[in-house]
Amino acid sequence: MTKVNDVYLLLGSNIEPRLDYINRALAEIKNRVGLINDKSSLFESEAHGFVSNTKFINQVLKVKSIHTAEDVLTVILDIEKGLGRKRQYDGYSSRTIDIDILYYNEDVFNLDQLVIPHPRLHRRRFTLLPLNEIASDYIHPIINRSNEELLEECKDLSEVNKYKNEEL
Repeated sequence: MTKVNDVYLLLGSNIEPRLDYINRALAEIKNRVGLINDKSSLFESEAHGFVSNTKFINQVLKVKSIHTAEDVLTVILDIEKGLGRKRQYDGYSSRTIDIDILYYNEDVFNLDQLVIPHPRLHRRRFTLLPLNEIASDYIHPIINRSNEELLEECKDLSEVNKYKNEEL
């Protein structure tokens, strides 16, 4: 019997048309990763780690997938590339789409190309707010705190708001 995995993904875009990139990523994830079991509202926030004139739109998904974590990573990197993502390895920059694996079941990975849980999720309001909408009770397998507790303890005070023009 094939194991079905719970995969939490964070989507982000700050290059117009932002909503179009989010929609296209959702369609690709549904077709190539698995069933989107739940999704948060859309949230808007300033760029994190660099300066940008355009805010990010972020959303968290819970996906049911039969793929391994490594295969999910391969697919989402291909989706990003197909949607015009240009990776820069000298720091953060604007992007058409960014897809991060936040959690994969309760598993912990610490490989060269794959670290799960996402190593900075507990430090970022733009991740924790949408994550809490769909998985507030989920326990971080390393920190051993719920996402709700992580949000309460988060020192990131950046402004993150629900996106007003929610068309998805």
